[in-house]
Formats: sequence, C-alpha cells, structure tokens
Amino acid sequence: MKSIEKNTIFTNVAMTDDGDVWWEGIGYDAPDHLIDWQGNDWYKATATKPAAHPNARFTVSAAQCPVIADEWESNDGVPISAILIGGRRPNTVPLIHESFSWQHGIFMGTIMGSEITAATISNQIGQVRRDPFAMLPFIGYHAGDYLKHWLDIGKMTTPSLLPKIFYVNWFRKDQNNHFLWHGFGDNSRILKWIFERTDGLNKAHKTPIGWMPSRDDLDLSGLSVNPESIDLLLSVNREEWVKECQSIEEYLKRYEPKLPNEIRQELFNLVERLKTE
Repeated sequence: MKSIEKNTIFTNVAMTDDGDVWWEGIGYDAPDHLIDWQGNDWYKATATKPAAHPNARFTVSAAQCPVIADEWESNDGVPISAILIGGRRPNTVPLIHESFSWQHGIFMGTIMGSEITAATISNQIGQVRRDPFAMLPFIGYHAGDYLKHWLDIGKMTTPSLLPKIFYVNWFRKDQNNHFLWHGFGDNSRILKWIFERTDGLNKAHKTPIGWMPSRDDLDLSGLSVNPESIDLLLSVNREEWVKECQSIEEYLKRYEPKLPNEIRQELFNLVERLKTE
C-alpha cells in the first residue's frame, strides 16, 4: 500500500468529495456522494448503477515500492530464482503448484487462463480465456514462435541455473461462490513456500500437475481458514483435470502448424500422469 500512496494513476474508479478514490469491493461502504467513473454525480440513495466500472485499474512506478531490491535496475542484470504465473480460476487449478522442469513450466505458461469477467468485454462470462504468459494481445508475431523462444532459453544454460516456475491461483471458490483463500497479505504465506523451494527445501509432494505443498508445508499460523478449505485449495481433482486437458488440446490447435513439439509432449505427459499417478 505504501507504493500507491502518491503519484498513482487510477482509471475507471469513482472519486470522493475529498479527492480520494472509491470502487465497489474496496472494503467499505460508498459515501453518500461520488463522482462516478464517467464524471457524473452519483448519489447512494438514488443510484441505479455502480459508481466504478468493473474494470477499475491503477498503475504506479515500481520505484515507489519501499522494499524493492536495490539492484532492480542493475546494468549487470538481476538473477531470477522464480517466475510466478497464474490466472483467475474458481475451480480446477489449485492455490499453488510448481513445474517439474523448465519445459513443463513453459507448458504451464502456455495454458494459463482466467475465467472471463467484465474486464474482457465479452458475452462469454464464465468461460476460460487462455492467454500464454498473459501476453497474447502483445505478441507481434506468431505465438508458436513466441513459445519456442521461451523453450530455447532453457537450452542456453543448465537446469540448476534456470528459475523455478510456479502457478498461483488466488481465486478458488467454494460451492457457495465464496473465495477459499483470503489473498492480499496472506499471499505472503505462499511466497514463503516459494522462497523455501528456491532455497532447496524439500517441502513438497509430487502430483500429476506438478510439485505441491501439503497443509503442513505452509505457514498457516494465525490464519482463520478451516482445514477443509485448505485441503480443497491444495487438491487435484482428476476428473476436472481430464476435462481441462480436453479443453487444452482444443485450444492448442490454434497455434498449428507452429506449436512446438515440446508443448505437445507436455500435454501428453500430463494426460498420462492423470491416468497412472
């Protein structure tokens, strides 16, 4: 929060009478009067539509982060120990899992996706929109070549020097459509496990989709989440993942004929692990 205390650009939000910002879901009730995201007066007592657009955003310079590494703009580069990818999925994808290898991690990045929301401006809300490394709108050449570039990076050095790749999903929900994970500051508990994995600690078990922590591998001290929710967050439902693989297979067809063979192989490997492990 210190990072956004000043010099922050907010878009699609409402503005309070004292010049602050507000949006639905910010954590406290709207004041009686706001200027909505379109610049119009908005009164809580008579409002018929939200004050902020569902796709409210902010941007700020990373330099304002008080705990950013001193070397973050070093001309010599910065060693990377871990790459985090992820999407907004209410089911199927667990809270956290780690790839078996660089190639497997690139496959995970290829198939990552989010449930379609208002931010996508679509009539397909609820479906999964896959977006390799969240870069599809910005790739100026064939996406198959883009994925091959990621794979080629892994051939430039030894596996021990490559970053570990982790897939996070903060957005799992229960059957009542409630988020299972608190998110926000509690995400640091997952980051702690990631740091421990990059330090070589063997706090994980093998699953068909990757390395995962058990409940005891995470620092959950003081967290008010019931054990059943944690177990669900860290579960791999084979039936759901079989359907996921079918969806992935159909999705990957769009990158032919330039889909790298390594990506095809990783999908095959996942299907086989789901059958046998």
